[in-house]
Amino acid sequence: MKKQFAVFGLGRFGGSLVKEFHELATEVLAVDKDIDKVNDMAQYATAAVQANTIDEMTLKNLGIRNFDLVFVSFGDDIEASILTSLLLKDMGVKQVWAKAQNSYHEKVLDKIGVDRIINPERDMAKRIAHHIVSEKILDYIELSKEYGIVEIMATEKIHLKTLVELDVRAKYGCNIVAIKRGTDIVVSPMAEDKIFKGDILIVIGKNEDITRFEEEGV
Repeated sequence: MKKQFAVFGLGRFGGSLVKEFHELATEVLAVDKDIDKVNDMAQYATAAVQANTIDEMTLKNLGIRNFDLVFVSFGDDIEASILTSLLLKDMGVKQVWAKAQNSYHEKVLDKIGVDRIINPERDMAKRIAHHIVSEKILDYIELSKEYGIVEIMATEKIHLKTLVELDVRAKYGCNIVAIKRGTDIVVSPMAEDKIFKGDILIVIGKNEDITRFEEEGV
């Protein structure tokens, strides 16, 4: 069965999420109390509903417990974000992700058990910083304070080397989980797979280990 997603709050971030799901041909429920925003997203969402998400009966009527993941993405309405997230967790929604406006908001969301807290400005700042600091790092995604996923450009140094020759896990403690080559992508590459200059390596691990691999191994 396809996973079911819902986005609560259709501002700039929430609206972008709905559009991305649409691009990926993924079913998504779009919810906001502002009818204009709901109407704007109707063409992208599987269903677009005007609703007050801090009302438990409204959430039950939406069948929200059946959804695999709900994004809570309200603009400046921190109270609505917190109350909605709390209701969703209390109702047993499998995964609740919420956008935080500031550090106070983030702490409260963490206290009530939100599964993942998104801070778009901070996350984007980290991605930009990683990209600027190293010409080899093309993108960075934070998984936690200690762990991340990066895209690293393969250089002449490792051209035609196999994964077993690089032995990244033993030497640096991180893993190459995929290799992008042009429009192709090899997921879970084999030990004997060769790397070519210009390949993009998808690497997962502790940030300090990834940095060491980027500085010494690539």
